[in-house]
Amino acid sequence: MVRTSSIVTWPARVVSIWPGAAVCLLAALAASFVSDHHGGPALLYALLMGLALNFVSDHPAVGPGVTFCARTALRCGVALLGARITLGQVADIGAGAAVVIALALAATIGFGAMLARVLKQPRDHGLLSGASVGICGASAALAVAAVLPATRENERFTLLTVVGVTILSTVAMVLYPLGLKLLELSPATAGIFIGGTIHDVAQVVAAGTLLGPAATDAAVITKLYRVALLAPVVLILAIVLRSGRQNAVGSQVPLLPGFMVAFIALVLIGSLGWLNPTVSDAASSLSRWLLIIAIAAVGVKTKLQDIAKLGWRPLVMLIAETAFIAAVVGGAAMLHVIGR
Repeated sequence: MVRTSSIVTWPARVVSIWPGAAVCLLAALAASFVSDHHGGPALLYALLMGLALNFVSDHPAVGPGVTFCARTALRCGVALLGARITLGQVADIGAGAAVVIALALAATIGFGAMLARVLKQPRDHGLLSGASVGICGASAALAVAAVLPATRENERFTLLTVVGVTILSTVAMVLYPLGLKLLELSPATAGIFIGGTIHDVAQVVAAGTLLGPAATDAAVITKLYRVALLAPVVLILAIVLRSGRQNAVGSQVPLLPGFMVAFIALVLIGSLGWLNPTVSDAASSLSRWLLIIAIAAVGVKTKLQDIAKLGWRPLVMLIAETAFIAAVVGGAAMLHVIGR
């Protein structure tokens, strides 16, 4: 009887989420088309298009699918990020650079928590924005948000963080290569700085390309290392948040979400050589699409007036955190602690 009930439930579930999922997929397809043909970050376009479609979110047929995309598609997309990373790639950046990047990441998260206290913002917001700036921009923001208490305020702040880090990453993509050329750093050192400070992967690749192939390779490897640190950071934050904390439905925040376990498993599988390049590329492409769909869903769920209620302080936090990590990694570069 239970098995029959499950069989009946799945088709009904698919039917219930399809209208909302179709809206999010439409926004994702449009965002990808604009990005591919006119340049610019697909995640930001998806978010803006999702916001433009917010008027459909109140329709009862749309809500379940939008929620599914904002949660389940998001978790699957983050999990599949692990398919593009191997421990061998991480080792290629060198011990000195690895230590500096890890310390810069941890310091940025701590700096975010301190800023939140100074600006009288929730500590959770400082942790989320610091992790987003320190690790991999929008993807990290969405991953950390998954272990935060599920409140309306946290949803609004996550959305603002995604917008903020995407814009700041695009600005850095233009300004950092210009500054690095003036400083006459070696391609390897410049690449490590690019990969260690710019938030989103696409902008890291673009900025590295402006400095040449050697810088691009160093930037991408460093960025992959930062993405690999997503799992331990989420685990640590989950432990911090779990202590005496309960989410909206009364159960404890999970110690390590299932999607992060899958992320770690894919990193290990890829490191052992059990993922051929075709599978890895397919998983990476699917991850990108799922994250675009998820951020479109977040936009559909959110009203612009809700974001405005957060005020100016979150933007100050993001800008200050971006400047902070650039100062830490840049200082290490100038002191020849990283690169060669």
